[in-house]
Amino acid sequence: MAHSQPQAGSFRLRCAAIEPRWPVILTIFGVVLLLAVLPSRIRVFPAWVPWLTVIVLIVPMAALALNTAKEPWLRVERIVIVLFFVIAAFGIIAALSTLIFAMVRHSSGITGLHLLTSSVAVWAINVLIFSVAYWRMDRGGPEARANQANRKPDWLFPQQNAGEDVPPDWRPTFVDYLFLSFCTATAFSPTDAQPLTSRGKLLMMLESTISLVTIVVVGARAINILGQ
Repeated sequence: MAHSQPQAGSFRLRCAAIEPRWPVILTIFGVVLLLAVLPSRIRVFPAWVPWLTVIVLIVPMAALALNTAKEPWLRVERIVIVLFFVIAAFGIIAALSTLIFAMVRHSSGITGLHLLTSSVAVWAINVLIFSVAYWRMDRGGPEARANQANRKPDWLFPQQNAGEDVPPDWRPTFVDYLFLSFCTATAFSPTDAQPLTSRGKLLMMLESTISLVTIVVVGARAINILGQ
């Protein structure tokens, strides 16, 4: 029984393996820059809110690399990323609703070029924010995966059944979740990794719905206007 306690806390003891955060930071900067492309009349938040979000997100990520006490910062990072996803998802859904309303009302303030650039920006933001959500959620997060904590997977990647074709210690990193998000937004269905949990399926359904409305409704209308 005395030996079982270190096993139960083995993840805490081995939490020195921290996955690099620079791909996530670049993705967050990409989201902010794309938000700046949106016309001012369809933005939900003031222009300074996305930049403040970037600062709030970067602080715990930088602290993970510089501080030896990583567990408190991992909890802070988890909370901040969840808030970032909720706020960003609400923002693009609201922007998409505004674009559709402007199309229905035949608003003269939004041209075909505005619709086209806005639809591309919303689609790309959709891909980026869901990639961060998948990366943070699957198997308990990046540190649980890096430290082999044996958490329940939300997605089954093909490399896990590839045998000798991949390294024995292979684990998904941020690029794998970015590819998963990209495929979900383009194919509207699982193509690479298969969802195993209800929350994974629900997130993919939400991303596919946003992407479908953006491409079919807004993007198609923009091309139609520009063609005329």
